[in-house]
Amino acid sequence: MDTTLADKIDSLPPLPKTILDLEEFKKSTTKSPEDLLIIIEKDPLIVSTLLKVANSAMFGFNSSIETLSRALGLLGVNFTLSIAFGSAIKNSLDTDLKAYDLNSDDFMRISNMASNLISLWISRVDFNLKEELLLPVFLQETGKFIISDLAKEQKKTDDFLKTLRNNSDIPKIEKEFFDITTSQITAAIFKHWKLSDKLISMIEYVDDIDNCPDNYKKEAQILHIAKIACNVMDPLSDKSCEDAIKKAGQFGLNTSALKKAIEKMQDRLLDE
Repeated sequence: MDTTLADKIDSLPPLPKTILDLEEFKKSTTKSPEDLLIIIEKDPLIVSTLLKVANSAMFGFNSSIETLSRALGLLGVNFTLSIAFGSAIKNSLDTDLKAYDLNSDDFMRISNMASNLISLWISRVDFNLKEELLLPVFLQETGKFIISDLAKEQKKTDDFLKTLRNNSDIPKIEKEFFDITTSQITAAIFKHWKLSDKLISMIEYVDDIDNCPDNYKKEAQILHIAKIACNVMDPLSDKSCEDAIKKAGQFGLNTSALKKAIEKMQDRLLDE
C-alpha cells in the first residue's frame, strides 16, 4: 500500500463509542432487540438515518414508520445493525465523495439499495447466509471516502470522474489511478479499527475474486455481484443489472432468484 494512503488510514480518528457498542452487540450470542435499541437511541444521527431508510420506497412498507422501535421491528436486528454501522462509520469519515459525483445521502441510498438486493436475492437461497452478508454489503464501499479524498489531494478528481463516466469497471479505474481498489481500502480501514476478522475477510477480496481464500469465496462473489448491480455511477440500471446477472452465471450462483430480486427492486424504485 502507498505510504500516503497508509498514513491517511493510520490517521483516522478512533471509532466512536456507538460503533464500539454495536461491535460488542454484534459479537453477543444473544442479540436482544431491546439492547440494540438502547445503543442506537444514544445517537440522534443514526436514529434519523434509520427512520429515513425505513420509510424509503425500497422496503415497500405500507404505512409511515415514525418510531425507532417500529423501524427495528420491521427491518430486523441484522438489517438495523447494518444501517446503524454504516451511518456511524460515514459520520466518522469527514470527507466528501466528489470523485464519484455523490453526496452522503446518495452513498447511503446506494448502500441501502445493495443491502435490499442481497436480502431479496439470497433469502430465496440461504436465509442464514443472507443475514451474514447484510453488514458487509452495507459497508463494503466505505473505502470510496478515502479514494475521493486522495483524488482531491492529488488533483485527480476531474480526470478520475471523467474516466469513470466512460467505463463501468470502477475497480479497474481505481487501480489505474491509485493502485488500489475500494474493497482493499475498506479492509485496511476495518483492520485499523480492529473490526471483526470475518467482516474484513469477506470484503478484502471482493475486487480480486481469483485470489480469494476458498472459505470466503462465495460471500465475496455475492458481494461482487451487489457492487456490479448497484454500481455507484449507475445503480440498478439495465446495463448494471445485465452485467450482474451475467457475472452471477459465471460464478455459478442462482441467477433466477437474482433476476426476481432485481425486478422487485426496480419496481420499488419507481415509487420513489
